[in-house]
Amino acid sequence: MSLKLFAAPMSSATPVMHAIAELGIECDTVLFDLSSGQQKSPAYLAINPHGVVPTLVVEGTPLFEALSILQWLGEHHGVERGLWPAAGTPHRLAALSWSTWAYVSYGALVSVLNFAQSPQADARLHHPPLAAEALSRLDAALGRLDAQLADTQWLLGDAFSLADLIVASVVTYSTYCGVKPDAHANVMRWLQAFQARPAFRQVWMGESQVD
Repeated sequence: MSLKLFAAPMSSATPVMHAIAELGIECDTVLFDLSSGQQKSPAYLAINPHGVVPTLVVEGTPLFEALSILQWLGEHHGVERGLWPAAGTPHRLAALSWSTWAYVSYGALVSVLNFAQSPQADARLHHPPLAAEALSRLDAALGRLDAQLADTQWLLGDAFSLADLIVASVVTYSTYCGVKPDAHANVMRWLQAFQARPAFRQVWMGESQVD
């Protein structure tokens, strides 16, 4: 199967690049310099009209939005490698639920937090009470995730899966935005195990060789 990924370093494409590394599948990757505006070129807009990364071109057909790409990778490449639960199983439903929760419910709160306080956002949009409320809700969300991880090493049980990659990627990003998960021991243990994975260190931290 021919796969071509359009991505950029340390962007929304990073979890997709990480997933491809974990899966060990062949994929032609084109890295954009977002500051140069390559993602707004007519040629790329013909593939992804939103002008953002990532886009995965599958046998000539584009698939965009990181979550849809990650779930597709799980379905088409993860099951046989033991990194995504099989269709028709309770774990498949859990994987879809938690991964969507991360990008939609938790991710929306991170967006609110960024608009309310990030130096990357227009200062006229900053709103300290809104930032405090978003942080409070994010902490409560991490509490629910902590409860899910109370009796298991990973999100779906004893084995790492792309569900962990998806959810932990969003939570890791949220820590860059000011979220502090330190009060949630199970989340911290899980994040540390996730961030110790060789593929994480290669893709997120740029390590070319891992012992």
